[in-house]
Amino acid sequence: MATRIETSSSVPSALLRELASFVARPRILAPIGLRSREAWPRLALLTVLHIGGLLLVILPLLGLYQKTMGQPLPDAFDKLPAGWLLPITIVIAPVLEEMIFRGWQTGRPRALWLLPCFGLFAGLAVMAKSLQPLVLAGSLLALVVAAVGGWLWLRKRPTSSTYAAAYPAVFWLAALLFAGVHLMNYPTISALALPMVLPQLWAGVLLGFTRQRIGLPASMLQHGCANAAAMVLVQLGS
Repeated sequence: MATRIETSSSVPSALLRELASFVARPRILAPIGLRSREAWPRLALLTVLHIGGLLLVILPLLGLYQKTMGQPLPDAFDKLPAGWLLPITIVIAPVLEEMIFRGWQTGRPRALWLLPCFGLFAGLAVMAKSLQPLVLAGSLLALVVAAVGGWLWLRKRPTSSTYAAAYPAVFWLAALLFAGVHLMNYPTISALALPMVLPQLWAGVLLGFTRQRIGLPASMLQHGCANAAAMVLVQLGS
């Protein structure tokens, strides 16, 4: 049977149908990777959809909601060191957030193993000032050895059927958690502030699809482009 070759005109409609199907029933996909010729047109389209939906629909509605409900503006940018705003928002945050929230979503055991390792690292970072230097150094070394050792030991193990069956719930929980974490960008947290993280929920859904469809580096690039667009909008509005 001949393989159907998509023309350039059919790529947008096919990708949008696939996105709609994925959102209706999230599932684990085999990423095509950025080395594929198919990847870049799809990444460009998903990035345009991401930024377009953000700028043309979500942010205007949020602006109206914010004024109507008297919600404060985010103050996270004010907490960043001078000169680090652009590197953190466009490069560092997209890389780290994609690794934390979507890097493991293929369900490979080696990737899932790194989740508790990251949690322990975060705990050590919080307690760093209260630990003796030798204890801290030894703990970090042990954690690195455990992370690398587990990654190598589990590298050939496939995704379990249990994880695959649970993935729809995993996907939505990760997207909601990604959005919820961004409530920390605001000076006060309340039920009325929940709609203010709709941009992050929109991002979590689209980036989750990009991560499954194309791969983790692609979701990092899309995330960085979306943050850059948001920064441009902030600068124009200031």
